[in-house]
Amino acid sequence: MSTTRSLTRRSLGLVVAAGLSVSLVACGDDSDSGSANGKVTLTVNGQPPKTQPFERKIFDQDVAEFERTHENIDIQPREGFMDPKTFNSKLAGGQLEDVFYVYLTDPANLIARRQAADITNYVKDVPHYDEIQPQLKEIFTRDGKVYGLPTANYSMGLLYNRKLFTDAGLDPNSPPKTWPEVREAAKKITALGNNNVGFAEYSKNNQGGWHFTSWMYSVGGDVAKKDGDKWVADFNNSKGKEVAQTLHDMRWTDNTMGDKQLLVIEDVQRMMGAGQLGMYLAAPDNVPVLVNQFKGDYANYGLAPMPGGEGTLIGGEGYMINPKASPEKIKAGLQWISWKYLNPDRMESDLKRYSEQDQPIGLPTSPPAGSADIWTGSLREQQVTLRTKYATVPVENYKSYADEIGDMDKKIEPPNAQQVYAALDTLMQGILTNKDADIDQLLSDAEGKVNSALAQVK
Repeated sequence: MSTTRSLTRRSLGLVVAAGLSVSLVACGDDSDSGSANGKVTLTVNGQPPKTQPFERKIFDQDVAEFERTHENIDIQPREGFMDPKTFNSKLAGGQLEDVFYVYLTDPANLIARRQAADITNYVKDVPHYDEIQPQLKEIFTRDGKVYGLPTANYSMGLLYNRKLFTDAGLDPNSPPKTWPEVREAAKKITALGNNNVGFAEYSKNNQGGWHFTSWMYSVGGDVAKKDGDKWVADFNNSKGKEVAQTLHDMRWTDNTMGDKQLLVIEDVQRMMGAGQLGMYLAAPDNVPVLVNQFKGDYANYGLAPMPGGEGTLIGGEGYMINPKASPEKIKAGLQWISWKYLNPDRMESDLKRYSEQDQPIGLPTSPPAGSADIWTGSLREQQVTLRTKYATVPVENYKSYADEIGDMDKKIEPPNAQQVYAALDTLMQGILTNKDADIDQLLSDAEGKVNSALAQVK
């Protein structure tokens, strides 16, 4: 999964118009069975664009193999993933694919508005459904009914420069576990001079709010909570002040975050790729981007769990089924999703073909579909063993993350995430650009804006 693609997904959560007046009921009488010549014709999105030739080739090969082994199903792939701007019009106009991609922030709204099929009676036939991480399955569940399947996820952690750690007298095999330890490491890296920055943070394009949320989770806090039947802000408190004050102190007291602020992900990746940044918060899929787009070296990077150890933000993707789909299409759709994205039997073959093409294997993430990072128990152990067997990157650099991430509390993004993040961007900007910032006032102002965003959640 490229960071360009995954960041776009996690940053553009699907906005479903509240005023869409269309009545959609799963398996309604006007459903098209899609059957022709004894076959079920199934439209699916997720086909990579031609500008990603390797990923496109893999996808098309999988379609051919699936059709060969499922002779009663005809897959009609459509390029692309989810375009929030066109989802409603495609759904209302009958153009939405039978099987469609969603961000993990999407299902709640889609389920509430009956914009996805109820698949409760069919998931019993999905192999290994019980071995998917429970918190991921819950995202697609409401009132005991199931409306989709998670297919991949990411967890935020601390990405760090092992070379700078060594140069600064730090042990690259023992990364910081607490925020005070991060501060001390950042001081030592900044003290190296040569324009080195100890720690960097985003504060624009909703990315600052995304990371503030990650900080809050890491210290056991939150940004939103359920109050009765509505959502309200939950960061203008001691936890929020702790996070804001730590950021302010790192920026202005420690002087370890550099003078240039209002950064976005590309700015920070460029700094890390150039070898001038010690640490930043990221998911594992950032590492290949540092290498491929910013001329970094796999050997120079390490990944640790979120400092603080209380929790981490997770995101990712899944698939749901068109609410007008017939039972035949629902069954065929679930066969496609489980075979393509949730198939432990293909785990080794997927890793092998990626490895043979010198794709990055060994990172604690899931580029090959068959090794989706969502399993528990023995399947999780099998996945780790195979990643090590076919590794093309130094797996020991990510051992801290891989060993400890499973025990952390995992939380998804808040409701109406993008508007929440936009409000929190202002908070981050105030902290990082104003030495005399009134933290209490910034938190209060952001709370009002976030409550306005949460008031739109149904």
